[in-house]
Amino acid sequence: MPSGPTVPSGPPAPGELAAAVLSVLRERGLTLGTAESLTGGLLASTLVDVPGASDVLRGGVVAYATEVKASVLGVDAALLAARGAVDPDVALAMARGACEVLGADIGVATTGVAGPEPQDGAAVGTVYVAVHAVPGPARGAVAGTPLVRRAEHPGDRAAVRGAAVTDALVALLDSCGPGTSRGPGALAPS
Repeated sequence: MPSGPTVPSGPPAPGELAAAVLSVLRERGLTLGTAESLTGGLLASTLVDVPGASDVLRGGVVAYATEVKASVLGVDAALLAARGAVDPDVALAMARGACEVLGADIGVATTGVAGPEPQDGAAVGTVYVAVHAVPGPARGAVAGTPLVRRAEHPGDRAAVRGAAVTDALVALLDSCGPGTSRGPGALAPS
């Protein structure tokens, strides 16, 4: 019978992904801001759980209500009226808004439907994540932006929200270029 430590299988835990994101951005001298809808602050909370997050994380905006996406993050009200809040262009506008409102180099956004009912024609479990880098040094250091991804996740509200946090962290790592992704790569580019 072999002895030794048990090696966990499966994708990294959100805390490990958050630590990796913060490490990469810290090494590049970049700051991060979050704009969250369906995750309701869970993404920022996951990042803040990592010691030293304040070196990188400028803050987060929870724009749960559609009108807050427009009034605080600057998402075009006409876009929201035409497509609803669960939309790839809305996600990208939220990420841009996070950069502007929080003075961050990189913005990441989550929007989608946690359930229990569909919203704006989108099924429960639909998630969009977006990553935006401001023009200049940040864009050069995070060449994979803008990035918008869509995913469909089964489960209850907690499962969908948790999966969306993982999606956002993986998208951030993927945006940072080859060799930085530690995620399962389950999201397809939108």
